[in-house]
Amino acid sequence: MMKGIERLTTTDNQRSSSSQEGKPGLRHEAWLYEAYPDGRVRCHLCGHHCWISEGKVGVCRVRKNIGGSLYTLSYGQIISQHIDPIEKKPLYHFYPGTTAYSIATLGCNFRCRWCQNWQISQIENGQRLVADREVTPEQIVAAAQYAGSRSIAYTYTEPTIFFEYAYDTARLAHAAGLANVYVTNGYMSEDMLSVFRPYLDAANVDLKAFRDKTYQRYVGARLQPVLDSLVRMKQLGIWLEVTTLVIPGLNDDPGELRDVATFVARELGPDTPWHISRFFPTYQMTDRPSTPVKTLRRAREIGLEEGLHYVYVGNVLEPGSNDTACPNCGRTLIRRYGYAVSVDGIQEGCCVDCGTVVAGVGMTAGSGRN
Repeated sequence: MMKGIERLTTTDNQRSSSSQEGKPGLRHEAWLYEAYPDGRVRCHLCGHHCWISEGKVGVCRVRKNIGGSLYTLSYGQIISQHIDPIEKKPLYHFYPGTTAYSIATLGCNFRCRWCQNWQISQIENGQRLVADREVTPEQIVAAAQYAGSRSIAYTYTEPTIFFEYAYDTARLAHAAGLANVYVTNGYMSEDMLSVFRPYLDAANVDLKAFRDKTYQRYVGARLQPVLDSLVRMKQLGIWLEVTTLVIPGLNDDPGELRDVATFVARELGPDTPWHISRFFPTYQMTDRPSTPVKTLRRAREIGLEEGLHYVYVGNVLEPGSNDTACPNCGRTLIRRYGYAVSVDGIQEGCCVDCGTVVAGVGMTAGSGRN
């Protein structure tokens, strides 16, 4: 049996075993892995399914084989804590106008050449993982409550790789009446999603391209596991929004953008919001220009042509491009300018003019933030 499954099925309150490994911070035995007689382990947390030899780490560089057991080295080692508008995730149809208490640890299971958070996601072998102090799940939930946040977001780096920490925090968050949000590359395993499902309320998944060769060359992963995760999340009833960063010369071909829109509309449903985001040169991809606004406009047109009801343009101030309109009558329901939000066309989750249900969670009048 995979390590971690039996622990979760025996009692929901039991934590993974831990032993001291330096100060401050603890190493915690990981979940969702198999140990083999030759001393290797196989991690089943994400789509890489890493085989890890004694003393080595997986692709994420924060899960290590120690004595034939897999340990997570990032449990409680918070590198970033912020109070963000939920729209920054971006999630436009999940309690609009509220804030999300946002946390991250070091590391990622992708190697995106354009990563905007590369200083904390693209860690090197041997880089110090232990923060100045360990922040417990209880402290995170208490801080979120004190801040008046509606949710906790696991974000900035890839939350899948600090799954055990996120799981313990999410369980406590639900008990305290808070929602849980993943901002993710979607490269998690079906096992991970099945275990986390009772506590995961929403996710924004970054669908970086619709060509496998792009994922292999620029990300160090494959496309299909991401598509599988998207479909699986939809089946599990997790509120889902999708983001595509449009990069000149990489994934901006109209045919590829149409493929993305078609997949979202047919496999995830026309009510799934699609966020089209503008690229700015960064990290290892400073040789390309910023995305032309006309490319973003065309991408939005393609999304609407393929039947999507909610298509948004991010990282650019285009009048109306971030507003939510009723897909039936066209009435503007939510106005957004930057992170200023006004919900004035929705009553009891429906358009005030024609009564069409507005897709999402917490889509109620009076929830806006100015």
